[in-house]
Amino acid sequence: ADLSVEECCDKGVEWANTNRICASLPLISESRECSMTQVQCCRSQLEKQSCSDGVEFANAREECDSHTAKNSTCEAEYFKTCCYCCLLGKAAQAQGQSCEPNPKMGYQCGIVFRTCCGKGQEGIDLSISDYAPKKEPVEISKEELDQEDPYLHDGCRGGGPCSQQCRDTGSSYVCSCFVGYQLQPDGITCEDINECITGTHNCGIGQTCVNTLGSFRCQRDTSCGTGYELTDDSRCKDIDECETGTHNCPPDFICQNTPGSFRCRPKLQCMSGFIQDALGNCIDINECLSTNMPCPAGQICINTDGSFTCQRISPSCGRGYHLNEDGTRCVDVDECSSSNQPCGEGHICINAPGNYRCECKAGYSFDVISRTCIDINECRRYPGRLCAHKCENTPGSYYCTCTMGFKLSADGRSCEDLNECESNPCSQECANVYGSYQCYCRRGFQLSDIDGISCEDIDECALPTGGHICSFRCVNIPGSFQCTCPSTGYRLAPNARNCQDIDECVAESHNCSFNETCFNIQGGFRCLSLECPENYRKSGDTVRLEKTDTIRCIKSCRPNDVSCLLDPVHTISHTVISLPTFREFTRPEEIIFLRAITPTYPANQADIIFDITEGNLRDSFDIIKRYMDGMTVGVVRQVRPIIGPFHAILKLEMNYVMGGVVSHRNIVNVHIFVSEYWF
Repeated sequence: ADLSVEECCDKGVEWANTNRICASLPLISESRECSMTQVQCCRSQLEKQSCSDGVEFANAREECDSHTAKNSTCEAEYFKTCCYCCLLGKAAQAQGQSCEPNPKMGYQCGIVFRTCCGKGQEGIDLSISDYAPKKEPVEISKEELDQEDPYLHDGCRGGGPCSQQCRDTGSSYVCSCFVGYQLQPDGITCEDINECITGTHNCGIGQTCVNTLGSFRCQRDTSCGTGYELTDDSRCKDIDECETGTHNCPPDFICQNTPGSFRCRPKLQCMSGFIQDALGNCIDINECLSTNMPCPAGQICINTDGSFTCQRISPSCGRGYHLNEDGTRCVDVDECSSSNQPCGEGHICINAPGNYRCECKAGYSFDVISRTCIDINECRRYPGRLCAHKCENTPGSYYCTCTMGFKLSADGRSCEDLNECESNPCSQECANVYGSYQCYCRRGFQLSDIDGISCEDIDECALPTGGHICSFRCVNIPGSFQCTCPSTGYRLAPNARNCQDIDECVAESHNCSFNETCFNIQGGFRCLSLECPENYRKSGDTVRLEKTDTIRCIKSCRPNDVSCLLDPVHTISHTVISLPTFREFTRPEEIIFLRAITPTYPANQADIIFDITEGNLRDSFDIIKRYMDGMTVGVVRQVRPIIGPFHAILKLEMNYVMGGVVSHRNIVNVHIFVSEYWF
């Protein structure tokens, strides 16, 4: 359950009273507000306790600097502040000054100042003498009075009615006590707490609790011993016998204090090399008997009056020994360290005191015939047991090697696979295999047959199927290929291989004038101005068929124009068709289908004749009649190959003949554009 603010605050105050520290304050709730309240109340209580201790210290010691608390803590700062403010109040009372502090001191300091100053005036008669001259009362406004004394309406002015601490609440006041005191039922008076009776002291074993005003002290049960005295705080303090005059040094001696005792030093000082006895006589020091060995090794010490001398000793050394650098003693000669190698190659020289001996090195054996050390061929003696792959003998030892694709392990004997790919031997991709590696190439490349390492570009355009990769032209690039289209009139299809014709007429990217009609052809467009002849008019719609554009002119005679009415030509059409260049022309290609509409008179009396009247260059086209789905159709065919670009205008006629007379005629002008490319 959530705790109230009062409960959280009481816990903080209780912890401060018990432990006098807030650093390890245990939080009683997970609520952020309760935690902040608990910490703030603990710190506030510590401030009150520190201030009360400072006031008590000032009243008891009349000074503040001997306090041993750490000045870096906030509690020590509050202790010093309240101690100093109390001393200022007591000084003001002693000098007969006013107990009203300077407002610049601060509110808390002002309360302590008035409290300590007011305590000094207790019992002083402040009444006015009957014989004092009476002054006329002067009326002072409330604003002037407040300005002159800002603490006029403070209920705690001059310490207030409280015996120790007073806090003004505006409408009333609240009394509190210093640490070590408790408030009496009257809410004003403070009484000392006897910590020795309540058991709240911290005196240890061998100490007796002695109650003091606002506190207590611990007194030792046993004495401090000779040379020490007990202080008020139950500590043993050294007695300075030299200062108190309780020593027994003769007149020719100087007293020197020591912990728990004293020493008598003679006033007469001996020279260097002498020592003074108990009677003050100077006696020679025999330096040769000291444990420091004043003379270096190889020399003998001879004592003199007040000093000593060193005399060199010259010993003689036997064979295998020689004098050291100081010439003081014989040391062994290390024959093995000389450059002439007394044992010879393959031997180990072992020094001994005064002598040396020779032994074979590791990897050598002693040959009894030649009486020399010869190399041991470990590879031949232990075949297959020393190295995993190959063993190489060396003088006195051997070493292991590995075959290609392997490297020597850390133990110097085993072989492990060498990852050749780490050194990038391949031009593109590398795959490590046991004892070797394999190079491979990325898509669009192939491994070289020469070195098996380099990657060569595959020319996809040169492959047997390369001509069918792109619809127009294939361009090889490293690792791949690109398809291209003619520079104008075409664009690359979404599959990036085929070319698509750009319909400039639909895209409105042509430059035809207003009076011209745009006709799309493969790879471009044409602007044609097709007008109907006299007595003809354009039909309402322009028919757009696949690969063709058609404009139809219908006969429109003026009234009473007999010649126009008798003219058998009923329609004149203009058709645009785009054809490819047939690269492999093996048979006629049907390109135009003219469907004839039979007139209303009987079919057996009418005949339909199709003919090419103009524009058939080199007889490249012909026209045949065919019956399809009950209709008569004229089929225009290309019978000869035509290489583009090419443009021709074929004039076609459909004649309806009855009784040998043409009764109805339709003319079709076909604009044929043969493109160089077709996709």
